[in-house]
Formats: sequence, C-alpha cells, structure tokens
Amino acid sequence: MSAADLLSVPPAAMSGHNEPEPAVLGVVRSVTGRRWNWREGGQASHTDRMGMALSQQANLPEIVGRMLALRGIAPDQVQTYLTPTLRALMPDPSIFTDMDRAAGRLAAAIRNGETVGLFGDYDVDGACSTALLTDFLRGQGCTVLTHIPDRMTEGYGPNTPAIAAMQDQGASLIVCLDCGTAAVDILELASQKTDVIILDHHQVQGALPKVLATINPNRPDCPSGLHGICAAAVTFMTAVATTRVLRQEGWFDSRPDPQLMNSLDLVALATVCDVMPLNGLNRAFVAQGLKVMARRQRTGLAALLDAAGARDPLSAFTCGFAVGPRINAGGRIADSGMGLRLLLCEDAAEAQTLAERLNSVNHSRQSVEAGILDRAMELAAEQREQGHAVLVLSGRDWHPGVVGIVAGRIKEKFNRPVLVGAEMEDGTVKGSARSVPGQDLGGAIIAARQAGLLSSGGGHAMAAGFGLPAEGIPALHAFLDRHLATAASLPDAVDLTIDAVVNVAAADVALATDMDRLAPFGAGNDEPLIALPRVRVAYAERIGREGNTLRLTLQGEGRGPRLKALIFRANESPLAPVLEDRDMPPLHLAGWLRAESWNGRTSATFFIRDAAIAQ
Repeated sequence: MSAADLLSVPPAAMSGHNEPEPAVLGVVRSVTGRRWNWREGGQASHTDRMGMALSQQANLPEIVGRMLALRGIAPDQVQTYLTPTLRALMPDPSIFTDMDRAAGRLAAAIRNGETVGLFGDYDVDGACSTALLTDFLRGQGCTVLTHIPDRMTEGYGPNTPAIAAMQDQGASLIVCLDCGTAAVDILELASQKTDVIILDHHQVQGALPKVLATINPNRPDCPSGLHGICAAAVTFMTAVATTRVLRQEGWFDSRPDPQLMNSLDLVALATVCDVMPLNGLNRAFVAQGLKVMARRQRTGLAALLDAAGARDPLSAFTCGFAVGPRINAGGRIADSGMGLRLLLCEDAAEAQTLAERLNSVNHSRQSVEAGILDRAMELAAEQREQGHAVLVLSGRDWHPGVVGIVAGRIKEKFNRPVLVGAEMEDGTVKGSARSVPGQDLGGAIIAARQAGLLSSGGGHAMAAGFGLPAEGIPALHAFLDRHLATAASLPDAVDLTIDAVVNVAAADVALATDMDRLAPFGAGNDEPLIALPRVRVAYAERIGREGNTLRLTLQGEGRGPRLKALIFRANESPLAPVLEDRDMPPLHLAGWLRAESWNGRTSATFFIRDAAIAQ
C-alpha cells in the first residue's frame, strides 16, 4: 500500500505560501478546544518528492519516507536516524571542559583503591547516574559510598552534613551526580578536605564552584554543544574517558575490560524520564539502551519491569510511564534511596521485594496527587481567567513530593507555565515548576533568584524547582508574569500536529510497524499523530481500576475492518462522554497507532488523543 493510498495532502500547501494552511479535516476547535494542523514540511509536492526519494534510497515504505521528510531528515542522515549507534554519534568525551581532569582523577582513585563518595539527586536521572558510576567504580575495586538526599528534610543538591559523613567514612573523592553546579559554598568548603567532581547538566546560575572538575554541557565554556543530554549520559561518557585513561596505563593488561555498554539501560531510562530531546546522540543512547534493558540482565530493573506489568517490546513509553514513575515515587513520598538500591540490587528475592514496595508507594503517590489536583485545578482556572501569563499555586496540606506532577498536569490543561508549591510549617514554600515550549521557565526562575525573590531555585527551560518565604508569593508571581509575558497570549490548548490522515481500514499492524521505525519517540521526536476521518464507535466499555480506561471498537463509515482503541484517564477526560454517546454523529479522531503483542498475537491499537465532530 503506497503513501498516496494512506495520506491526504495538505490542500493549501500547493496554493502558495501566503495563504494560511487549512486545518486538518477542517478541525479548528476539537472537543478539547484544539486546532488540528499539518506537520510543517514545506510544500506538499516537495515533501512527497523527498519522501519518495528517501523511501527508494533506504528501501523504506513510502509512508516512512514521507514522515522522515516531514521531520526534515536529509538523505545523508537517514541511516543514523533509523539505526542510531554510539559509534556514529558519540563524540570524543574529551570535548567536555574538565573531562580529562576528571577522568584522570577517577583513574587515580581506581589505581589506588580509594573510597569514593557519590552524592546523587533524588530523581530517576540522579539514581541512574549514581548506579552507573557505583557499578563502574566497584567493578574496578573502589569502595563506594552513596547518598541520595531526602526531599523533605534535605532538599535538592549537596548538603554539608551528608558530605561530611562520607568524608568521615574515608572518602577521598566526592562526586556529585545530577546536582552540584549551583552548590558553590557547600562544595568549595568540602573541597578543602576532599577532591570534588561535579557531573551535572543543569543550567549554570553564576560562577561555578571552585572544585577539581565540573563536567556540565551547559556551562558557558563547554564546547561540546550537547546541551540536551542528561546527567546519566554525562556519567557514561566520564566512565568511557576514565576507561581510556586506565587502558593507556595498562590497567586492563591483566584485568577484564568493563562492559560499559551494559549500562546503557540506565542512560536510556534517565534520558527519557528527564525529558531530554530524542535526537542525535540521545537517539543512540535510548535505542541501544532499550536493547540492553530488554535482556533484563539488571536484576532490580527486571523486577521493576515485572512489577509494573511492562510488556515487550520495551519502548521509551515503558521508561517514561511504567518504570520512571515508580523509581521517582520513593524520592517523592517515601525513602529517597529506594530506587538506587533497586538499581544496584543483585539478589532476585530482595529485588522483587523492593520492586513491590516501589509499586505500592507509587499507588500511594497517585492517591496523594489526586487529593491535591482538584483544588489546584480550581485555583489555576481562576488565575487563567484573571489573565495571568504564569500560574502560581500553593497550598498548606500539599505534599512537596508530588507538586511537580501536579504542575505538569495543570500545564497540560491550561497551556501555561505553572509553579506549584507546598506551604511548609516553617513558613516557607517549596515547589516545582513546569513550562510549555518557547517559555524558558528555568531562566525565569534563575532571574527571580538573582533578583532576591527566591531563596533557592534553578533547573531547565521546561522544568525547575524553587523555594521562598510564603509571603513572597505575590511578588514572585508579578515578576514571572512580566518575565514570561508572552505566555499570556498562548491559546487555551496546544494545537495538535497531524502527520497523516488514514482510513480505519488502512490503520493496521503493517502501518503501525512501519511508523515504529521512526522510534524511539519522545521529546524532540514526536510519535506520528494520525487522524482517522468519519469514525463510528461500534462498541465501548470501561475497564481497569475505577473504570478509568475506556476500551472501544472503531469502524469507518463504510463498515469494513474494525480497529481497537483505548483512552486513559477516562474519568476526567472530556472525550469519554462523546465517545460513549451512541447518538453521536461520525467523529474525526486523532491519536497514535501502535502494534501490540500479547500471548503471541500482534494487533493494532489506536490510542486516542483528541476527537472532533465530523461536519
């Protein structure tokens, strides 16, 4: 079946660049208030020609070639895009500022059998980075001490008591992972007694700590250009550089080489969960890391995959929605070190126990989140009506471990940068922030801190953390409204970008498998979003916990083959009542088509993202 059989052509793409392109299927306001736009790919005729050329050059189905063309993939990039490898995409680690100094010091620690203290962040990236370096150093004979701070009592980043405790236990080298760039005073004090290395990727807020080495692709003087990699990726490349130093010194003449490729499962997991863009080097990390993860050789991770009910084949979706939230759950509302212990665990029985505990904690986290979300949504709606560019919310009984998740949900609902804070007993507010594309919230938070409006704060363009006295909330809100003023003119809901219009009869396993060749999907590499025109719901039922998943059978107007479909969070979705209404006229549906295997059978499932009444 050719692309011409499956894809509609954007009508206005052939009528000149000055005319606005019509909405896909005429949908200018869907059930969720969204406009459906074509993915930008230049004129349709050019996209078709390029897509055909790419499909012929690489022996690809025409639809895959056209989607590559829509994503701006040039002929000389096709191979590395579809089959990304570290050999082709990873640079020499020495391109990072301070890498050679750090690798040399770590190599010396290994040669001398030193005790090394590792201080990691309490999220997935921090746990994965710490587990990766722990495995590497212990495998070469070092004694390793680890510390993941408690979110409630210690907060984010290095703290003097924890570092002093590692020094008292004999640590002659301290490595901070996924943190440390902003901890100038604490780490400079620590470095008077112990060498300190920072492996981080957060934005730089000012002068760097004066320590032995700071490897951070986002420091202004780093020439790597790898601004979008996570801390686990930085840690992996540091291990590669250290291995190279040791090899040059003959360390492996009588010892086996470390199997660093086996740690790519951790890099993949961290890359996806830290929402790094899945292009270039990150595509290689995730694509290769998922292959490692699928072998289930890491005992703790295998146990967590089983506890989460993760199905093969594993994907970036598995990392982001099954594994990551469970590792994060410990740091959010329970024991912050539980995720790291699971990743390092080699005993199957202990791993199963830890995985089940994290699974249980994750269910508790969901309950805590639900208790906050309704009130936060009400406050957000009020602020949106008042015209605020940024939504700033806080509450007395809100758990600081889940405010980041709540901020993300509100951001999705209102398409605005969002800060959500928990008011603590000492009169301060600790919180997390999430942003939308084009609004650098991390930069705004740093600016607010420099202006004296925050006692702590920093992060990325899309996510940040902050702390301040409760009475300072109004001034902070006013500052952010000015700093991110353009957010006030954003639409209420993000427009959807459609790759193709496909009839229900053509939405089959073969098409889903073809489109999956563009994986891994995530930030920076959207999964193809397709539209099904004039669909009728032949069957609908509620399944799962509390009936929160809606399972449907779809059929085109001309009858023919049927297609299974799902929609999650049905209890809170405006789509569910429309899909369940048997008197509803035909609908246009937008969503993702995926091939799913179960009990030896593979079938196509359509995951619904949006709906509109067909005109």
